[in-house]
Amino acid sequence: MKLHREGYVIMLVTAIVLVLINLGINYLLPDGYWIPRLVLIGSVVVFFLVVQFFRVPSRVVHKSDTQIVAPCDGKVVVIEEVVESEYFKGPRRQVSIFMSPLNVHINWNPISGVIQYFKYHPGLYLVAWHPKSSTDNERTTVVIRNKEGIDVLFRQIAGAAARRIRWYVKEGDKVEQSTEMGFIKFGSRVDIFLPLDAEIKVNLQDKTVGSVTVLAELK
Repeated sequence: MKLHREGYVIMLVTAIVLVLINLGINYLLPDGYWIPRLVLIGSVVVFFLVVQFFRVPSRVVHKSDTQIVAPCDGKVVVIEEVVESEYFKGPRRQVSIFMSPLNVHINWNPISGVIQYFKYHPGLYLVAWHPKSSTDNERTTVVIRNKEGIDVLFRQIAGAAARRIRWYVKEGDKVEQSTEMGFIKFGSRVDIFLPLDAEIKVNLQDKTVGSVTVLAELK
């Protein structure tokens, strides 16, 4: 299994902490039976979950200039028309995807083009499904303009548990659809803002596969 670069240090620290905990339990309870074994089983489960979180999936992608693909794994929790006030300053169609701690937390570029705008916003750590998390939480805003001149905005949003956002793009970069643009650690959300005439291809509660699931078709 291939692991993400963001996970090696955390996995090493997790392994060391779990080993120390197990050594400590066995030292304090040398005649114990169930407790050391339960701690060992729990440690294996915790380490397995951390490995799962930082895994890099192998996926077959099909690039398209007119389709917007999901920038992350997760579940569609919002599909609505909103006023986007940071960049567009006007109405857009918003699609939001919630990532649980069990999802892969790599973020992918939803479309090919050039990064027209990027900004990091420090902020709060409200739960990712809170309505104000999109505007009040720590987040990044990225706008990609495709070759037809259409801008697509998406935000990486930190949640109550996810307090570290990574991004690997900057203004002026040329990016390809379904390539990695960042990472959010331990549960979070991504919002995508589309033109009003974009044809939405997903429904609420649909599960998305990052870099693969088609969210919308541009006119």
